Amino acid sequence: MEINVTINGQKHTHDVEPRTLLVHYIREAVGLMGTNIGCDTSSCGACTIHLNGESVKSCTMFAVQAEGADITTIEGLAPDEKNLHPMQEAFMQNHALQCGYCTPGMVMAAVSLLDENPSPTELEVREGLEGNLCRCTGYHNIVNAVLDCAKKK
Repeated sequence: MEINVTINGQKHTHDVEPRTLLVHYIREAVGLMGTNIGCDTSSCGACTIHLNGESVKSCTMFAVQAEGADITTIEGLAPDEKNLHPMQEAFMQNHALQCGYCTPGMVMAAVSLLDENPSPTELEVREGLEGNLCRCTGYHNIVNAVLDCAKKK
């Protein structure tokens, strides 16, 4: 099936198998490797992207379901190649990454969280990110990064 999507501001048209997961489409057809494949069951959140402004786990939907969508991946989050997005900066400043595997999905989920709740409490951050797992148990610094970013907005 042919799909047409906009990813990070660029239009893409590809023929895909109807069963192709969106995460595989993003990585293999478009060549953006920042969206990680973790569990393929929506448990870990490593594949989190923004689809029409909403945080979505891209391993739980088919690429054909994204027809006509506007997608943002971790590569398209920053305003340009020389500057980080404020959330990326907060993750860096607060040492909110260890191995880094969960980081792209965690950052994308955190951005969406602050879009919905610009001044969350620590508990609201923890609850808002509960669908994203960090296997290095770096949650304390991740929560601090989100709260720091919220304060600076």
